[in-house]
Amino acid sequence: MPSGARFVTTELKDRPSITMAIMFKVGSRYETDEQAGVSHFLEHMFFKGSAKYAGAKEIAEAIEGVGGVLNAATDKELTMFWARVPRTKAKLAVDVLGDMLFDPLFDPKEVEKERLVVLEELRMYLDSPQEYVHSLFEQISWPNHPLGREIGGTEASVRALTRDDLLGYLNEHYLLRNMVVTMAGPLNQEEAIGLIEPYLRPRGNGTVPAFLPSTGNGLSPNVLIKQKKTEQAHLCLGVHAPSYMDKDRHVIDILNCVLGEGMSSRLFLEVREKLGLAYDVHSYVNKMFDTGVLGVYAGTEPRQAARAVGAIVRQLRRLCEEPVNEPELTKAKEFYKGRLLLQMESTNSVATWYGGQEALTDRIEDVEQTVAEIDAVTADRVMGVARELFSQALQLAVIGPFRSETPFLKQIA
Repeated sequence: MPSGARFVTTELKDRPSITMAIMFKVGSRYETDEQAGVSHFLEHMFFKGSAKYAGAKEIAEAIEGVGGVLNAATDKELTMFWARVPRTKAKLAVDVLGDMLFDPLFDPKEVEKERLVVLEELRMYLDSPQEYVHSLFEQISWPNHPLGREIGGTEASVRALTRDDLLGYLNEHYLLRNMVVTMAGPLNQEEAIGLIEPYLRPRGNGTVPAFLPSTGNGLSPNVLIKQKKTEQAHLCLGVHAPSYMDKDRHVIDILNCVLGEGMSSRLFLEVREKLGLAYDVHSYVNKMFDTGVLGVYAGTEPRQAARAVGAIVRQLRRLCEEPVNEPELTKAKEFYKGRLLLQMESTNSVATWYGGQEALTDRIEDVEQTVAEIDAVTADRVMGVARELFSQALQLAVIGPFRSETPFLKQIA
């Protein structure tokens, strides 16, 4: 569009719902240490009232009053606001999201009340070791870097943010040139643009913000222990991985499926079924613009924690030492493709799948292209990527009743 805003519409004539999402290419990665948590704080404030919808109650009732869902999420590189409503209520979804995002009130009293809510959310997260250990893993993977910071910031940074800080960050980052509107459901591109365009109001100077480039993976194995009296030890270990711009972005997806996605994956069968060391053990991949991470999580009895780490590391080494056999490779591909296709049943998933690609990569790979890329992955390339990944030093975060990192260092060295 002339304003710089981009629109992505997926017409699905047979669907009973419509999803609209508005995405801004901004998140915790774009923040300075002093601004830590401002993207997440802003996400909360957009729900606290706008010119047409006076407060949180009015915003929620407008969407929930038709059985719809309204939500938002802040990540490291993207902030998204979305609504899913019955197909006849598309104009309502556009009206609510448009007014929230382009005519927000930011009432000073609401800022102070919501600050308390954000702080409670941070405390809740810190009290959930199975969640918090992932933040510690990112901290040790990107020390002294925005990628290693908690998305919500810290208590100190959130307490220090002022209303002027929020408005300043809003005008710097929430620009039309930095925005993608994506809709999926029984409407076409022309109809979608006609609905949302009247709400788009320019702000800021139009310059798309930049972020600090990623730093390399640690050169030596490191263990970060958060000593806490828990019934179960929580472990997260891994290395840097290909970005969503990398030619091997789909190879790492298949490697991850082989390693730790689902109850037939290697980690599940070995660490849980064979050794009985964990109830929950799985691997995951997070991709960003210039980096990514392959992580493994396990929850285990504290006395078995070091042994569990050793069992996980053996599976990582196995990927480097022997090619995945054809039946296992086929299973991993079918798993990935099947989950992707099932995901496309929801207008919410369709809208965010296509819109997220446009927002982050400036290009769109459709489902058929992705399936073809997955089918082209070979066992040799999976082993080649594994060798590249695990030539890096492993980084490990642990929460539990531990005083020494030595037993864990022995396992990841």
